[in-house]
This record gives sequence, C-alpha cells and structure tokens, in this order.
Amino acid sequence: MTRTWRIRTVTDAARARIAVARLAAAHGVPTVARARLATELSGRLRQCLTKGGVWVLTLDGPGPSAGAGTLHVAVVPTPDAAVGDRAPWTLAVPCPEPGPERGRASGVGRVPEDPAGLSEALLGADEDTAVVLDKLAEQEELVAFHREELHQTNQGVLALHADLDAAGRAQREAFAAERRARREAENARRRLMFLADASAVLNASLNHDEIVRRLPELLVPRYARHVDLWLFDQEDDRRPPASHPRAAVRAARTGRPQYAAVHPGGLPGVDDHPPSALEPGRPLLCIPLLTRRAPLGVLTLSPPGERWDPDDAVMLLELARRAGTAIDNARRFEHSRDIAETLQRALLTELPATPGLSLAARYLPATHGLNIGGDWYDAFRQRDGGLITVIGDVTGHGLHAAVMMSQLRTALRAYAVDGDGPGRLLTRLHGYLRHLQPDLFATAVIARFHPDGHTLTWAAAGHPPPVLRLPDGRVRTLDAKPGAMLGIPLRQDIADHTERLTPGSTLALYTDGLVERRARGIDPGIERLAAALGTFGSEELEADLEDSADRLLRPLLSDSDRDDDVCLLLCHLHG
Repeated sequence: MTRTWRIRTVTDAARARIAVARLAAAHGVPTVARARLATELSGRLRQCLTKGGVWVLTLDGPGPSAGAGTLHVAVVPTPDAAVGDRAPWTLAVPCPEPGPERGRASGVGRVPEDPAGLSEALLGADEDTAVVLDKLAEQEELVAFHREELHQTNQGVLALHADLDAAGRAQREAFAAERRARREAENARRRLMFLADASAVLNASLNHDEIVRRLPELLVPRYARHVDLWLFDQEDDRRPPASHPRAAVRAARTGRPQYAAVHPGGLPGVDDHPPSALEPGRPLLCIPLLTRRAPLGVLTLSPPGERWDPDDAVMLLELARRAGTAIDNARRFEHSRDIAETLQRALLTELPATPGLSLAARYLPATHGLNIGGDWYDAFRQRDGGLITVIGDVTGHGLHAAVMMSQLRTALRAYAVDGDGPGRLLTRLHGYLRHLQPDLFATAVIARFHPDGHTLTWAAAGHPPPVLRLPDGRVRTLDAKPGAMLGIPLRQDIADHTERLTPGSTLALYTDGLVERRARGIDPGIERLAAALGTFGSEELEADLEDSADRLLRPLLSDSDRDDDVCLLLCHLHG
C-alpha cells in the first residue's frame, strides 16, 4: 500500500500529518511509536514549509492481508521545486501487529476538506499525545516508586554495611583477644616448663656448690642480665651493708622481696625502694632464699631489658623459693654425710703390726647417697698368736647398715676370744644375726694366719672368694665350697678350708663393689682382679704394700659407677 500527499501549505501539512497518524494506527503501530512518528514528521514538514516550494510525502506500508511489516515515510521536494537541499527525509516505523482498521486502511487515510472536519481531525490527532502523557505519568509514578524502593534498599544496604562493619570490628577484636589469650597461655606454659626444668636441675644435685653454679646459668640471659647470690655461712652471718645493695640487706633482714629502681616496679608481693647507691642505673630485684628455719641468703637479679614482666617476677620468686630449699637440703645432706663418713672411718680398724706379715687396707665409700654403708674390714690377734683377718658386707646402705656392721664386728671379736676357727666364727655370727635382725643379711670372709706363719685357714659365707698370689706370680681363687649368706632363715654349719702358704705369697680379700658390674656380673671382675694382682712382683709387694694397694685399685675402678662401697685388704707374707 502506497499513499502520496503534495504539500504546499500549512493545511496540506496538517492533513498529511493527520492521515499518516491514522494510517499508522490502522497498521498497528504502537501509541508511543505513532507519537514519535507524528512529532518527527511535524518537525520535518515545518522545515519544508519554511524552505518553500512543493513537497511530496510518501507512505509505503504492508497490504491489507500482510502480517507484521514496516511503514516507510519519505518527504522529498518535487523536481521543479527551487530548494537548495534536495536530500530526501525518510523514516521507518515497524508494524508488529495488524491494527483493528487494517482491512479498511484505504478509507482511514482520508481527511475532510472543510475547516470544521479538519479541526476535529487535528483534535483527534492529539489523542496519541494524551495516551503518551498518561503512559509518561504512569512511568513517572513507577519511577518514583522504584526510586523510593531504591532509597529504602540503599538505606538497608547502608545499615547492612554498618552491621557488617561492626561485626568485622567485633570479629577482629575477638581474634585479637584470642591471640592475646593464646599468647598469655603460651607464656604461662613456657614459664611453668622453665620452672619445672629448673627445679629438676636444682634438685638433681646434693652438692650446694653445684646448685650455686647452675642457678645463674639457668637465669642468664633469658630472665636476668646479671645474677648475684649472697649466701650466709652461718645463721647470724650478715655482711656489712656496704658490700651489698641496701635492698639486698633489707631482704635478708625482713625476709621479703625488694625492688630498687628509679621508678616503682609494681611487682606482686615485692616492696619498692629507691635505686641502689651501688648500682643506681640498674634495677635490682632482691629475693630472700627462705628455708624452714631461717633465711639462707639473698638472690639479686637485674632485668634482661628495661624491667620485668609481673608474671616473670612471680615465677622468679617461686624459683628462688625452690632454690633456697634445694640449697638447704644439699647443705643438710652434706652435713649428715660428713658425720656419717666420720662415723664410718671411726668404725674401721687400725691394722696391727705383725712380724713377717704386711697388711694394707682401703675403704672407698660409694659416691652416691650418704657415702656410708655396711662394708668393713678388720684384723686382730688371738690368744695363741694367730692373726684373724676379716672382710664383710652388710646388705643395704646408710646409717642402719653401718651400725649393724659395727655390731657384727664387735660380736666377731668377742667370739674370737675363745679361739674358734673361721668357719665356727661365721656360724656363730649367722645365729647372732638371725636373732638380732631377722630381716638383715650379710656376707663375710674370715682368714686366719696361724702362729707358724705358713698355714692359712679360711671360710666364706656368701662372699666373693679370696684371691691368692703365689711367689712365682701365679694366682689362685680360693673358691672351695662356701657357706650361705649370714642371716638367712636356715640352720647352717660353715666349714673351714686350709691352705699351705709359701713366703712371698699375697692374699687379697675384697667386697663385691670392687669386682661386680651390672652389665657383666661378678665373675669377670674376679678374673680381672686376679690378672691385675698377677702383674705385681713379690719385691714391690714386700717393699710398699700401701702403694701396691692404690695401684691395684686404679684399673679395677676405672669403669665403676661407684654406686657401692669398696673394701680391699691385702695380706703379704714376707719372703
């Protein structure tokens, strides 16, 4: 379908505009598209009228039976029009759906010629504009609604951001608090581990000099830059104040920890004081070493940095308390050990001088414990001139074993007055121990040198056998059938054994601490003793038996842990 209008006047332009709008409606062009078409066409026609001349408006559209299509509008000047710009103006408008007047589109495009009809047509042509304005009003209401909705959404988003920001801050604060708590827990665990380890080190030794040496090693440089330990030699030993900081002297007198620095330390349980005149530029923490009886000394520390952490200071106070207890225990142990060792030495016999026979004895206490035990040796003469030599070992260690050893030694000397031989003496000691201490046992070897100087009678009760070195250097172990251990709950008669001696012979009596080793047992140790004794010559044994005893002990004890007492008694028959 093609329609054409010639436009010369304003009336022609109005009719053409009205006709085009009606035809567009008839072809199903949407209202907004029709309004846009009418507005652009009006503007173009206004330009044409301004330029003058005759213009041709052409409208091409789909036929009555066609479906969707396109309306093409073109405005061009007539060939004889005197206009400068002859370029055509065109516009294409889609027709998506057929309009209700599509079938009679040829009649729709006619516009009345009379003025009244034209005016009515012009007024009707503005209906599309009214519809567009209504749609615009609806859109404005919709836009206003969406604007308000967007505003509310923005407010919600802002509130959400605020909540998220607050939640983020709370989470960061929670993380920071957790890190602080974890750090504090780790520091507390570290302090407890250090306190436990340091306490184990301090209590591992019963030598107070060793404890005093180890204490600064534990504290420097982790918890202190400098450590000074002032120990009182006696309970009333307080050195002149000039030799120690005033805070240390006050700690010694009051028994309370003192802190001396330019600024107060604020440490729990510690008294603050001005800086020390001896060291004014260094903070000092002076902690008394308290015991159950009286202050033992004062520990003076300077911090590794500017000052101490309060928790570290609390830990140092506890460590000082434990150090004081450890030093006090070590001193009391050393005092008891000295008394026990003095008692042990007093119980040991001074060897008698015997013509034709040299004696040398060695007693070495164990290096662990009280250094006192039940090992003993003895030598004494009988009425007939014979010499009794004995070496024994009471089970156990400590003062109780030493006391029982002295009782057995005294009982043996009393029994020997009757002139009994070694076997009979051991049998009587067995009965005595069973009656006196049913739960205590002992071992012993007794050797009797007869007055003739060439006969040896010996007997053993559960003890390592004697070792005899012959003048030619050969060594024998006197391991004839021994008796059982003294004190066991059975009756026994211990037999004597006799050996003929040659001048130049040497008899070695000893306790198991000399030859027994945990990893190898006792037999290899006895073999080592026999081999070592065989390396000595008769001349050197006769010349200096004391030196020979020392030289014999050195190789045998080189691999010993010294966890048991050692006794050795050498008897050398002169050549």
